Amino acid sequence: MDQDEQFIREAIAMARTGMDRGDGGPFGCVIVKEGAVVGRGNNRVTSSNDPTAHAEVVAIREACAALGDFQLTGCVLYTSCEPCPMCLGAIYWARPDRIVFACTREDAADAGFDDQLIYDELPLPYAERRILTETLLRDEAQVVFDAWKCKGDKVAY
Repeated sequence: MDQDEQFIREAIAMARTGMDRGDGGPFGCVIVKEGAVVGRGNNRVTSSNDPTAHAEVVAIREACAALGDFQLTGCVLYTSCEPCPMCLGAIYWARPDRIVFACTREDAADAGFDDQLIYDELPLPYAERRILTETLLRDEAQVVFDAWKCKGDKVAY
């Protein structure tokens, strides 16, 4: 069997298992390096009361812990559905080599999981967003960024 099909089927199975168990929505993810699964996750939003406990985030955390690294270089992320904006951001920060997904974001919207609001909000100016967004004490916070720029022992990422 093709490895991509094998691992996407595992992600789909994780989505079903987590959903049936009552963990959260029907989403699953596996992360693979050199043919071996290094991280697994299913959606656990409602069971953990954690809005960030999406399958991809759970799998990224497990894979990074297993690999002892904050980046997933050399890995492929398989997910049962096209990643939402939050997960896509986390995936890009983790830097896997590839993403493979099954259902599309339109399929998710049809099932009641509509991320379009977030896609629509991102390009808006702060004053036009649905959630009040303000900036405050930028100059004071900038001092910390200035210190980071000069920090000699920082780990770049």
